[in-house]
Order: sequence, then structure tokens, then C-alpha cells
Amino acid sequence: MVTLQNHVGKITISPNYFTELIGNTVAKCFGVISMNVTGVKETLQTVLPSGKNHERRRGVRVRFLKDKLLIDLHISLMYGVNMNAVIRSIINKVGYTIEQSTGISVEKVNVYVDSIRV
Repeated sequence: MVTLQNHVGKITISPNYFTELIGNTVAKCFGVISMNVTGVKETLQTVLPSGKNHERRRGVRVRFLKDKLLIDLHISLMYGVNMNAVIRSIINKVGYTIEQSTGISVEKVNVYVDSIRV
């Protein structure tokens, strides 16, 4: 949980909110085919019947350190796209979306391209 204090009161933001917001943002980027699972926990969530609800959360890891977010993304890209341009676009869109939606600055967005598919 991320807690922010302002003149109105205290705001608590769930980690699920960040993962859903980031997952939806990345899925809309050109060249991204899918988000990839990163560990045993995510693999089990996709196998279970309720796993379809977690598709946008796959491959997203969010950490909150010193009032800033660190984001790790695991993605699959479309064959033939300019990887550098797509990754720069993802980094910019994710940072902009998070800062506009929550007011929290993003320290770093790490994008890991796990596969390239046709």
C-alpha cells in the first residue's frame, strides 16, 4: 500500500491499482503482443480458473522506495518493430500515466523483452 498525505487528508493506493493501470497502459502500446509471467506465483495464477482476470497484471512488478516508484515490465514484442522506439514509448507512457493519475513520480521503468513473436 502506498499512502500519501495532503491538505485534505490521507490517500491510500492499492498495489493492484498500479499493476492494472500499468498493464492497461502497456497493452495499448504499438508492438506489444503480451505481458509475460515472471515467477512461480504468476504462473500459478494464470493456471487457476480465476487467472484470466489477472492478464493485465502479468509481467508487472511495482516497488515503492523513497516516495518514488520503481517499475519492472516483462513483455513480448511483435517481430519487425523497432524495439528501441517501442521501449522508449512504453517508458514515457507509463511514467506519464502514473504521474498524471496519482501524482507520484516514477524513479525508473525497466522493460525486459522476453520474446519476439511473429
